[in-house]
Amino acid sequence: MSAATRNAFRSLATDLTIRIVAELWEDHGFAPIPPEELKYDDPGQRRTTFMLYAEGVDWGDPEHVRRALLVFEDFIRAYRDPDQQGTPKWLEDIGVRLERDGFLLDKSGRISWERAPVRLLDRDLSTLSDGSGIAVELERIRRDLTTDPHGAIGAAKQLIEATAKTALRELSIEIDKNAALPTLVSTVQKALKLDAGSAPDGPDGSKAVKKILSGSVNIAVGVAELRNQGFGSGHGQASAPSGLGVRHARLTVNAAVTWCELILDTLADPAAPWRKGQV
Repeated sequence: MSAATRNAFRSLATDLTIRIVAELWEDHGFAPIPPEELKYDDPGQRRTTFMLYAEGVDWGDPEHVRRALLVFEDFIRAYRDPDQQGTPKWLEDIGVRLERDGFLLDKSGRISWERAPVRLLDRDLSTLSDGSGIAVELERIRRDLTTDPHGAIGAAKQLIEATAKTALRELSIEIDKNAALPTLVSTVQKALKLDAGSAPDGPDGSKAVKKILSGSVNIAVGVAELRNQGFGSGHGQASAPSGLGVRHARLTVNAAVTWCELILDTLADPAAPWRKGQV
C-alpha cells in the first residue's frame, strides 16, 4: 500500500479522538512503536498517534496488510456521517488511491484486494549488517507493481543488483562499484558456490540442481536485459514502450524475487557448501 493512501487515512484521524484512533488499531492486534522511534514530525496528536501504529505495520507482509485494511475500514465507519446521502468526496478520493494500489472499495466501505498480493522476500532483513538497499527496492516494487509496470521492472533489476552487492559486502568481497549486473551475479554465485561449475557433491552438485542454478543466472540477466531494452525505468526513451502490462511486471518481479531469495537463503544457511573450510 502506497504512502499516499496511508496518508489519506491518516488525515481521517484529525477529527477523531486520540482514544478512538488508538482503539481502532488495537482492535486488530496492532501496537504502537516507541515514540522516540517515530520519524514523523506533526503537531497534531491524533495524526501522530495514527503514525505510531502505522509505522509498526509491515506493509510488505500480506497478513499485516489484511489486518490494516480492517483498521482502515473501521476508520471509514468512524469518520463517516451515517445521515449523509451519497458518497462524500473524501471517500471518493480514498477509493481512487486504493484502486491505484490494487484495492477495491465498495459502497459500504469494505476494502478488498483487486488481485492477490505478490509475496516479496518473506524473510527478516535485520540479520544482514545493512539490508536497507534491498528494502528500498522492495518498497519501489510494492508502490509501482499494479500502477507502473515500467517502474516495477526497473525496480526488479535494481533489487537483484542491491541483493548481489549486499551479499558481496557480507562476504567481504570487493568489486568494482561500476560492475555490470551480469558480473555481479556471476561473482556472488561463484562465491556462494551456486554456479554450476563449482557446486560440490551432494544435492547442490546434482545434475538437476545444476540446471536450476544455471537457470538462476539466466533469470537475473534476463531481468536486466528486459529493463535495458527499454521496458523498465532507469533509461530515458524517445518513445514509451507499448503493450507493457501488469502481467509483465509480475513475471519480472517474481523472477527477481526468486533469485534474491536463493542468494539470501544460501548466505544465511549455516550448512551451505560455501561455508566449508571457514575458520
